[in-house]
Amino acid sequence: MRLKYVIEAQQFEVDWLLNDLFPLADKMERIVKKKHGWYWLRYFFDRRALAGKEMISLYYEPSTRTRISHEEAMIKLGGKVASATEHAKVFSSAAKGETIEDTIRVLNSYYPDVIVLRSDEEGMAKRAAAVSLVSIINAGDGTGQHPTQALLDLYTIQKEIKRIAGISIAMVGDLARGRTVRSLSYLLGKFPDVKIYFVSPEVAQMRDDIKDYLKRHGVWFTEEHDLRIIAPKVDVIYQTRTQKERGKLLMKYEKDPGFYIVNQEVLDLMKEDAIVMHPLPHTEEIAPEVDFDPRAVYFRQAENGLYIRMALLRLILQPKRNWRFWRRAKG
Repeated sequence: MRLKYVIEAQQFEVDWLLNDLFPLADKMERIVKKKHGWYWLRYFFDRRALAGKEMISLYYEPSTRTRISHEEAMIKLGGKVASATEHAKVFSSAAKGETIEDTIRVLNSYYPDVIVLRSDEEGMAKRAAAVSLVSIINAGDGTGQHPTQALLDLYTIQKEIKRIAGISIAMVGDLARGRTVRSLSYLLGKFPDVKIYFVSPEVAQMRDDIKDYLKRHGVWFTEEHDLRIIAPKVDVIYQTRTQKERGKLLMKYEKDPGFYIVNQEVLDLMKEDAIVMHPLPHTEEIAPEVDFDPRAVYFRQAENGLYIRMALLRLILQPKRNWRFWRRAKG
């Protein structure tokens, strides 16, 4: 499958995820870690797979992991990052009132091969894709979606737990404004027998569009207010931070009648083979001692983002291989 756009999580099918994307991400990890043994020639060609290709990074919001992992993914496959515009809302022509449609048209005229777009407005990535002649990757659009994060989250669950179908997961925190949990919910809704516990203050509950989607797809879910009650029941705790940059702050957790923090008390209640995930950065919603528990996988989760984004770029930009030359070189 050759992709053109990565805009929303629901565009991906289960068979493609399990049989195409995830195995290719495994291969990307071997490339990065040089696990090809004596077969150095294959490693050389893999690291040059996107030679001559260029990426433009256009970020209307700050980013560390998403931006750097996309750019490192491009570089590690031999491509170039032609531009890295950060804080575009302030330092680009958007500050003068230019629309995203006009910005994308102008960037298209410079002939990049892919544009990675992070915006502060829900739906902006879809608007960009509607006018773009080159590939668009949605790196997060306001409170909308973050599809590449959801893909790496799902990949992490598969690697750590060895299955996705039939898992129980608690999504915790600011669910109303967290785009990562929205995208992950869309993807989990494609797998059978998944149970989702939405654990949040009442003012931060998951929005109705996601709950309606899950109902239509027959996915079991419930809403709770105390992580301590749910922790013994789940295979995954997916913790999120308060989205302070998106408006009014939530009430302090300690003043809320519920409980939304992962700490030693929660770790003691969890299954031995359960995991704690977080899209990062994490703040007070995860206690410092959790970082040292082997069930905390969020730093490996961030690392997996590199492999998934390398795989996506390979699928989007991979030119046709010269198989005749490849066979001769291999022989």
